[in-house]
Formats: sequence, C-alpha cells, structure tokens
Amino acid sequence: MYADLIIADPPYEQTSLSWDRWPAGWLTAAASVANAMWCFLPLRQFAMPPYRGQEFAAAGWRLSQDLEPAADTAEDHWTWEKHNGSGFSTDRLRRVHETVTHWYRGRWSAVHHQVPTVPGQIRPSATIAHRSQPTHTGRIRSAGYTYGPTRLARSVVRVRSAHGTAIHPTQKPVELLDLLIRYGCPPGGVVLDPFSGSGSTAIAARAAGCRAILIEADEAHCTRSAHWLATT
Repeated sequence: MYADLIIADPPYEQTSLSWDRWPAGWLTAAASVANAMWCFLPLRQFAMPPYRGQEFAAAGWRLSQDLEPAADTAEDHWTWEKHNGSGFSTDRLRRVHETVTHWYRGRWSAVHHQVPTVPGQIRPSATIAHRSQPTHTGRIRSAGYTYGPTRLARSVVRVRSAHGTAIHPTQKPVELLDLLIRYGCPPGGVVLDPFSGSGSTAIAARAAGCRAILIEADEAHCTRSAHWLATT
C-alpha cells in the first residue's frame, strides 16, 4: 500500500475514555506507506510530556520547513478556528481552535506542497505601499501586485465545525480537509486516513479528485461513514 498523503487525527490520550489511547508505533507504520502527513495534535503535546515530537523524529518525520530535526517544538502549523468553543473551565480562555501540523520524509522538494487559493477580494483601485524589509528577510525588491478573485490560503483557517450535523464526536469539516488535501496531495493521488472516524476525509478527497483509503477500529463508525459516503 502507498499513499501520497496521510491525514491523521489520532487519539491524544488526554482522557480516561477507553478509546483515547495513543496507538504505539503508528508513526513508524505511517512512514512505511507515505512521505507526507497532516496530523491534528495539540501543541502542548510537543512542549511537555509525552513530547510527541521525539516520536515523530524517531520515525523519520520532519516538521514542514523546520530546521530542527528533533522537532521538539511545532512552529510551522495551521490553525483551525472554529465558530464555537469547547471546555468547561471558567478561569481559562475559551478554546475555539485546533492545530494541524504538516510532516514529511526525504527531500522537501520531492514532496507535493502547493498552497491552495481561496476566494479573495478584487480591489483594482487599491494602493500597496512598499516599505523597507527587515534585515532578517534578506533583500527583497519591490514588485507590482494585481488584486484578483483569489488569494493564498492563510495559516489561520476559519471553518465552521460540524457541530449539530456530525456523525462522529471528533469529526473534522470537509471544507477544512479540502484545504489540507489540495496542499499536500497531487491531483488524482491517494489520501490515507488511519483514524477515519466519520469518513469526512474520503468526502473531501473525492471532491478534490483524489482517491482515499480509510482505516477505522470501531465497526459502528465504519457503518455510519459507509452510509454517508454512499448517500453523498
């Protein structure tokens, strides 16, 4: 089996629920079938025990565009901003986001990565001011820019969650997965989801013209996702 891209939303092992257990060895197994992966994982799991970044590095994964092979921190990531929050604490900020990091193996130039475009704003009369660039960016010459109907996707993605319509408790919205697939999978490629849950990855892959392989341990979730795929 080979996949062009893996999209993984593994159990974080943050609760006492029976299903919430980090699957030992899954990163090594993933590395045997793909060279690129998006992984949903809270950043605190990189900065404090169990230091998941070390497991990624041990399996040969490098954080996208990161210069530190040990990947003890996850500095390059996308943030999904939801329309509603979660959590029960009244003494903390309401959590309305999730993070997803991009990983690769081998040469970065050999990994498909194309930033998707999203609807933009046409502003033919807008004026763009050219300012001096900070020294750490190097010398960058001024260049003209024409506003068009699209722009590059931002690192913070605002997408409504599937709350109210979800068939799985941790279901990710198709619109969000579409961006991840268009960035990391070539047209007509294969996307693998080893923790498929609702099957929304397959819905997004199909819409993007890609094929999908789903793996799910819970038979009931498999049945629901199969029905969703068949009727969508």
